[in-house]
Amino acid sequence: MEKTVTFDKIIMSAGEFSSLASTGRQDYFSVGALTVLALCNYRQSPEICCEMLGILKNPAEPVSVFEKQFLRDCLGGKDYKPFSYFEGSSPDNSYTPAEPCRITLSTNPYSFADDGRVTLWLHSSGADSDRQIKLRQKKSTGEWFLTEQFLLADIRIPSSQDPWA
Repeated sequence: MEKTVTFDKIIMSAGEFSSLASTGRQDYFSVGALTVLALCNYRQSPEICCEMLGILKNPAEPVSVFEKQFLRDCLGGKDYKPFSYFEGSSPDNSYTPAEPCRITLSTNPYSFADDGRVTLWLHSSGADSDRQIKLRQKKSTGEWFLTEQFLLADIRIPSSQDPWA
């Protein structure tokens, strides 16, 4: 199954993000797309990015110091990575998405291997293989929460930064 989620804008305040998250919490595709959106906000502010990721995670498991260091290591100087998941982005346009900003997420036969959990797959325009986001559902409310994301491995650098381009 596949779903495309559309955003009017990518960079936003934590308050705007929180409103989106509260309305999209029942749909795992929306929570997956919001994960990418949160990572895109690292460019604006690492603190806001972590606050947004915290909104998507189980409140009992806030963003850890390790996760903050991981984000810094993966996105420092390479904050274009999460933008590569949006339609219209490519190394040739420095991963600038088309507007409105659309991201397509999919499941496969193994996405629901564990009860109450889902693995979503996303395509990066700078990578050869799809990447994963893992979510868990709270049984009492039906809400979905971020547990892990594997979106920040290196991708092709933007052509504007490539001396061999």
